[in-house]
Amino acid sequence: MHLDPLAILTAFGLIFLAELPDKTMFASLAMGTRMRPLYVWFGTSTAFLAHVAIAVGAGSLLGLLPGWIVKLVSALMFGFGAFMLLRGGGDDDDADEGGRTVSGFWPVFSTAFMAVFISEWGDLTQITTANLAATNGTWSTAIGSFAALTTVSALALVAGRFIAKRVPLKTVQRIGGVCMAGLAIWSLTEVFTG
Repeated sequence: MHLDPLAILTAFGLIFLAELPDKTMFASLAMGTRMRPLYVWFGTSTAFLAHVAIAVGAGSLLGLLPGWIVKLVSALMFGFGAFMLLRGGGDDDDADEGGRTVSGFWPVFSTAFMAVFISEWGDLTQITTANLAATNGTWSTAIGSFAALTTVSALALVAGRFIAKRVPLKTVQRIGGVCMAGLAIWSLTEVFTG
């Protein structure tokens, strides 16, 4: 196994810049305001690891997947997330008790994993990772891409935690729900325009 530091830095830089404005980053931010951020990060990181492995191992096969189906499922997942965040009800005391938040390692982990795993299929970062692996080496690309994806997720979660400490929980919940609804609409539009 040969690791090329330049290839690692190239993959990190390209994937980091591509992922920053991506919907997955905003989904991580929204999940981090309502769920335990470290658990969310483990879930998103595991999904990213799976996608990096798939991209570098079988990048050329990704083009065979029906993109519109992946985008439709992604839109439905984001729509469900928006519904869960916006359904609200009750008073502020109920929200402060955290009765409606997903808690526990496995429920949070699986929610974060599935949200990212489904929405990243055929994503620009996955395609870029596959292309880089073909030209810059599998392991160097995998390390750089995975580091970039998990870094963006961590930054989104830190921002989400910062916001949650300074803004009332009900407001954070509504904003998160609106963001998730926006992501659902964005993904749904991609079904018909892509």
